[in-house]
Order: sequence, then structure tokens, then C-alpha cells
Amino acid sequence: MAEKRDYYEVLGLQKGASADDIKGAYRKAALKWHPDRWVSGTDAEKKTAEEKFKEASEAYSVLSDPDKKAKYDQFGFAGVDGAGAQDWSQGFGNLNDILNNLFGGAFGGFGGFSGFGDFGFGGQQGPRQQRGRDIRTRVKVTLEEIANGCEKEVTIERNRPCPDCNGRGAKNASDVKTCPTCKGTGTIQTVTNTLFGRALNTSVCPHCNGTGKVVTNPCGRCKGTGLVRVKETVKVRIPAGVEDGMQLSLRGEGHAAPQGGVNGDLLVIVEEQPHAQLKRDGANLFYTRVISVADAMLGCEIQVPGIDGPQTLKLEAGTQSGTVQRLRGKGLPSVNGYGLSSRGDLYVKILVWIPRKLGRSEREAIEKMRDAVRPDPNRDDRALFEKESQYF
Repeated sequence: MAEKRDYYEVLGLQKGASADDIKGAYRKAALKWHPDRWVSGTDAEKKTAEEKFKEASEAYSVLSDPDKKAKYDQFGFAGVDGAGAQDWSQGFGNLNDILNNLFGGAFGGFGGFSGFGDFGFGGQQGPRQQRGRDIRTRVKVTLEEIANGCEKEVTIERNRPCPDCNGRGAKNASDVKTCPTCKGTGTIQTVTNTLFGRALNTSVCPHCNGTGKVVTNPCGRCKGTGLVRVKETVKVRIPAGVEDGMQLSLRGEGHAAPQGGVNGDLLVIVEEQPHAQLKRDGANLFYTRVISVADAMLGCEIQVPGIDGPQTLKLEAGTQSGTVQRLRGKGLPSVNGYGLSSRGDLYVKILVWIPRKLGRSEREAIEKMRDAVRPDPNRDDRALFEKESQYF
């Protein structure tokens, strides 16, 4: 199975895209990949169109919802697991209906389209605002820190505006000129002849890389890039309940972009440290405790480790090996939950230790008990034995 692509990448967007940008990008994808437009294509083309349309629709269903988008921006796919899945058993729907639902009734049928330029494929564009690269780093957290949330510091190296030229790339503002190739638009246009007539193509200006500006007298420190590399420490707030591998996104804390563009993001990968005694599965915690035969027969109180400190657990007389006790609300909080009810549980499994060797006095004591204590399991005991026997 192909690896799932980032939703922004699917729609050709950058993080921070507005609702209108998201809607417009989905409109383009729907126009291009809706299966109704590929009815005359080959089987391979039809399959590709179907997959691309599903992919774009899933991305739009998440990014168009403010709540889902916020969770996706912070936690990636883990924050919206299953949220974008759609039922395609009834087909893909009519493309006209999709466009009308998105943008109102201003769009006619396929025959009413006046050209791709009306839908954002052509036309004059302004200078392209560049975006800085994202930075990925890892942060280690313990179960105790995950339980309550915490603040961590990470040290990174990143590009920042050059202090000598204030990020211009030139010593003086007058040394930054309008690009002579694109006349400041950031794009160049070429005309090609096709089977259907002349077509106007727009592309990024190669001279200024889409900024519309060129530096004539570069700054000596940053060599005209407007950026310098610095080492800085950033505070990262780790929310309670995060899981190993989750990605936290700090908007604008990545590399700076040249020419005053948009900063990239700092993507922090959570690395959960193993606990010495507790095991984790989602929001639930698990602990195994070994007790003696005497404690199992007579009952006792034991102390078990908990994320909020030691917990007292009372064991009834006749506790069987393999018994699992549940301490409600003593697990971890859910990263998307609220209140105590969203916390998981702590499960304690009891194992009874039977000694392999006995001293003379111990053996004599057990011999006296042999006839007095014979197996006579009650209903609960039988249920436990039957459950354990399923694993062998």
C-alpha cells in the first residue's frame, strides 16, 4: 500500500493556507480528477483519476473543518485518524453538484465552462511569497510527563534574517531592484501552439525565483541571501496524553524565508521513554505483580506503582493466579479528551508464585494441608480457568 501523503501536499498547498485557498485547491483537483471526466480514458487512467479524486476529497474533508484541521496541524494523521475516510459505495457524486455545493449556483454544467482561466489555472499572478523550510527534531518524554503535560526545551540551528542587512540581502534598500526579467511580477509567460489553438503558460521567473526582486550589491555577511544560521533554544509545550511518534507543529518556528517570506514550522516528534514497571497501551496502563501462595489464600493489601504515585490494592482471600484488577481512572489522559472520564485505567495482573523447593518444616506443613484443601472452584474461578486455558 502506498504511503499516505500529507493533506497539504495532496492539494498543492502550504501550511497556513486560508479556507478560500483550500476550497480553491479542491475545486481544481475535482475538476481535474473527477471520474466523470475520465470516462473515455484507459483503464489505468480511470484508476489513477479515481485514486486522485478520493485522495483530494479526503484531504478537503479534513482541512475544510477548522477543528479537524487544527488537530491535523498539531498531531498529523494521528490527530484525525479515520476522520477523513468516506464511503464511496454509492459512487462519486455529480461534479456539477459538488461545485454547486462548494461555491453556490454560479457554475453551469461542463458545457458552460468558459475556459480554465476562469477557474484559477491561468491569469496574471503577483510575486511568489517564499516559505522557509520546516525543521524536524525529537524530544524525549517520560510517562509521568505525558500524564500531566510538560514544557521542554529543544536547541536547533535555523536560518534567521541577517542582522547586518535586516534580511534584505543588500546593505542598502536601494540595492534591491525590481527583477528586469519579470518586471516585478515573479512570473513569466510563454505562448505555445497546440492542437486546440494557442495556449498561454505561466511559470515562476528563473531570474528572481518568483520574488520579483534581485539584489545588485549583496550583503557581505549573508552573501545576498538575507539569512544567517544561528543556534537557538525553543520551548515546546507537550500536551498531556501524547503518544510515541506523535508530531507537534510549532507554526513559524522553522527556517526563515528570504525576502521577508513566511517562516517554516518546527515539527517536534514525541519519543516516549519506557517506564521501569508500567506498560502502556493507548490511555491504559498495565502492571504485573507476583504474590505468595499464602497471600493469595488469605488475602492481603499490596502497593502498586501508579502514574500519580503508589496505589493501594486490596486482594480478597482466594485470589487466583492470572486475576486482573482494574483501577478506574488511574491511567493516562486522552490527548483529545476532557476531564477525568477521559483518562484510561490501570490494570494489575496477579501472578501467584509457587516455590520449587521446600524445607522439611515447610513440606510437613503443606502435607497436613493436602487433604484439607482440595480443588473446589466456584463459578468465577471456573470462568478464569477456562479463559486461561484458551491460550494453550
